[in-house]
Amino acid sequence: MKNRSENRHRLSRVIAAVLWGVLSGCGGISHTDSRPPAGPVPTQGNIATAGLRTKSPPASELQAYAPVVSPISPPASGFLSFLFDGGGEPDREAYAPVEDNPFHTVKNEPLSTFSIDVDTASYANIRRLIREGKKVPPGAVRIEEMVNYFDYNYPEPRGAVPFSVSTEIAGCPWTPKHRLLRIGLRGKEMPEKDLPPANLVFLLDVSGSMSAANKLPLVKSSLRLLLKELDPQDRIAVVVYAGASGVALESTAVGDRQKILEAIDKLEAGGSTAGAQGIELAYKIAEQHKRPGRNNRIILATDGDFNVGTTDNSQLERLIREKARGGIFLTVLGYGMGNYQDDRLELLADKGNGNYAYIDTLQEARKVLVREMGSTLLTIAKDVKVQVEFNPAQVAGYRLIGYENRKLEHQDFNDDGKDAGEIGAGHTVTAFYEIIPAGQKVPATGIDALKYTTPGQAADAALADQVAAVKLRYKAPNGTRSQLVQVEVRDGGKSFEQADQDFQFGAAVAAFGMRLRDSEYKGNTSNRRIRDWAKGGLARDPNGERSEFLTLVR
Repeated sequence: MKNRSENRHRLSRVIAAVLWGVLSGCGGISHTDSRPPAGPVPTQGNIATAGLRTKSPPASELQAYAPVVSPISPPASGFLSFLFDGGGEPDREAYAPVEDNPFHTVKNEPLSTFSIDVDTASYANIRRLIREGKKVPPGAVRIEEMVNYFDYNYPEPRGAVPFSVSTEIAGCPWTPKHRLLRIGLRGKEMPEKDLPPANLVFLLDVSGSMSAANKLPLVKSSLRLLLKELDPQDRIAVVVYAGASGVALESTAVGDRQKILEAIDKLEAGGSTAGAQGIELAYKIAEQHKRPGRNNRIILATDGDFNVGTTDNSQLERLIREKARGGIFLTVLGYGMGNYQDDRLELLADKGNGNYAYIDTLQEARKVLVREMGSTLLTIAKDVKVQVEFNPAQVAGYRLIGYENRKLEHQDFNDDGKDAGEIGAGHTVTAFYEIIPAGQKVPATGIDALKYTTPGQAADAALADQVAAVKLRYKAPNGTRSQLVQVEVRDGGKSFEQADQDFQFGAAVAAFGMRLRDSEYKGNTSNRRIRDWAKGGLARDPNGERSEFLTLVR
């Protein structure tokens, strides 16, 4: 049977090759490959020459990264890629498995505790897969990253707390008898003139796996964009790693832009990937130039394909966590396809008190590194944890949508030694809970009802109308002790149609994530309904990203 399957697979490749030859030579059919051509790959050499090139990429190469403008449809090569790579599955892309959070019965488990997440990589990567006409692996769908890809109009923070907290409850569109609770945070905006000087170390993967034009050449174009946004007193160093690691640019003031640009222009891909060596060297340089009051940060740009040296996640995790505690944070930028190691990159960013974004076009690089530079590069609150206590008088059951790999033990909330997520300047964070009102049946949770706990009414009649109490803990970027914020939540009885337009749009994005993952909790979700739920959110769409979402769904 195995041989028959392999033969059928070979035959499909032959058929695809023949079709490609016919189609590309047929005058009646026009096809333009949406992918830029791969650049030259040099032979592996020592670190003095590996990773360097002698001239800037031609303008035509950079032109290949022009943003894809809606409407979006899978490229003509999507059909051929289906035949060539066995149904559109990524070749060696790695994603951690994800299981939906289940419903919990309030009388058994009234507390829900998790770390916030400001990463956006999942949405950008899913967008890329859909554009290519490929199947989206369930592990690639992290719903919280999809929702948090978009900005929401939450109130500006006031007072000493560096972020605002807002809540809203409305009807649940995919299960009308349920309710949705939204928790929204907004980080304090930081005017550019008030940003602290930056001590940045670009850690760039220049191994052979980065040779494609949508990898290292796009990395270089991204860095040129960021360089234009930095101040002359900021400092930049460039560390590269391939078969070995080395310094392509010693820490240099941004005022010397030409020297920095020349170092970026010389980078070229070739060799195997000694990622761990590069990380260690980057942190060493960051430590050498670390100063009080500076934004000390490593910016790692890679496809995550570490295949030489220390590849044990636990060793890298310990190193990065230790350096983050010392005030050097890590931002991870993922690039490329085919061998993209999403699970590895998410882990590194989580432990480095930083964020994780996926960049597939120059348009996305501009979003992450120009429009959102403050939130990407400047942390205003770290180790931000959320704990929600549900009132059994109002709620029978609840389910946190997304954040599956961000859950914490309840005792971790008050433990300042436990790591959690970070908020950048101006960043918004959103979380949704699906709520089953009191009196309705909760799906079987596998846990027997508690014998000695009586849910009954709230202990104090004055609290009976509260649905939940939301508590948050956070630390200052260089702090070691957390501060507490508390918010009480009441349900005003809004329907979904009466909810805030941002609420409607965010719920639609969450529903799309559940549909992509084929979640058992997706209810009556359909692509048409998702578009209908999201349309109200288009009123505020200055960069066209919400319209693009509707096109992806379509």
